[in-house]
Amino acid sequence: MKTSNHKSKMAAPITKTPQALSLKVLAECSTTKARTCKLKLPHYTVDTPVFMPVGTQGTMKSLTTSQLENVDAQLILGNTYHLGMRPGPELLEKAGGLHKFMNWKRALLTDSGGFQMVSLVKLAEITEEGVKFQSPYTKEELLLTPEKSVEIQASIGADIIMQLDDVVHSLTTGPRVEEAMYRSIRWLDRCIAAQKRPHEQNLFAIIQGGLDSKLRTICAKEMVKRDTPGYAIGGLSGGEEKEHFWKMVTLSTDILPRDKPRYCMGVGYAVDLVVCCALGVDMFDCVYPTRTARFGSALVRSGQLQLQNKQYAKDFRPIDENCRCSTCLNYTRAYLHSIAGKETVACQIISVHNIKFQMDLMRDIRQAILDDRYPDFIKDFMKVVYPAGDYPTWAVDSLASVNVALNTG
Repeated sequence: MKTSNHKSKMAAPITKTPQALSLKVLAECSTTKARTCKLKLPHYTVDTPVFMPVGTQGTMKSLTTSQLENVDAQLILGNTYHLGMRPGPELLEKAGGLHKFMNWKRALLTDSGGFQMVSLVKLAEITEEGVKFQSPYTKEELLLTPEKSVEIQASIGADIIMQLDDVVHSLTTGPRVEEAMYRSIRWLDRCIAAQKRPHEQNLFAIIQGGLDSKLRTICAKEMVKRDTPGYAIGGLSGGEEKEHFWKMVTLSTDILPRDKPRYCMGVGYAVDLVVCCALGVDMFDCVYPTRTARFGSALVRSGQLQLQNKQYAKDFRPIDENCRCSTCLNYTRAYLHSIAGKETVACQIISVHNIKFQMDLMRDIRQAILDDRYPDFIKDFMKVVYPAGDYPTWAVDSLASVNVALNTG
């Protein structure tokens, strides 16, 4: 990937942006940084901490919107890069936005499209103007600018839209990380200036800076000056060591304001969700629940059931006897073993359970925070996942930083 050698820092117009959301903090953990809130958005009021299933192309893989409502998904994610390519902003505008187009009545967040430029496109050139890339559909050379990203997201009509940021892989080091961080701040200013629907859509800033605490701190403080409706912690969950990951998360939440939602991008594993809530994060997204379902993997509190394994061939229990999703009420492990990886309907049936699992986990986290027993919840949860007490060092260290000692009962 080519990058420009643009070295200038920032021309920093500090602006107050109108906001189409409100955040009411219901309870804060007396031990950790966890909190539970009501996040009021134009289309729905969301309970946080919240996990957002990813519906890349205006659809959740194999699921209908009614199925998503049935498992109580409150906020889902759409992908600006893919939606901008197909069906395109013109058609989405004619349809009245993605909510109407896909028949989704609850809240919707769209990413900026920048991440896909880096992860999916082989030849991309990043300059101060934007990201030049070759369309995988038409082979045409296109340019995604901060202004264009906001324009496409306006056509999609999401409740929350993300700034275009200069994305680098989490393992990148050296001058490129600093360049991307400062450029992301400048691009945020351009996104703010380009936004035409601030009373209907909420533009979130994205904190960059790689694994460099100094750069993360600079970026977070600069983003907070812009007073955007919410803030995302970006550039993580890309293969970096968890010991570095959690430190960047907690550093960011220490700086971000109490009255704004905090979104850690790309996090979906259950242990990560439990830990990051303790570190003060409100919002998460990941393709993990539906992607793993396609391979016959069902989520349970102790980890995963690989339903294609022979041990489930004559197991007539549901995936989880305590789960009330339509999958667990109607199908056995034996049945799912017989179709997993063979019949397309298996993906749908397992996905329903996996998303319900994520929703139930977040519900239980919220209740534990409301009851001010989140440290006990964490300890009980971790004992189920690690019955031998062999907790990962990063989890022990991160939780110790918020006064939860895993190894003391």
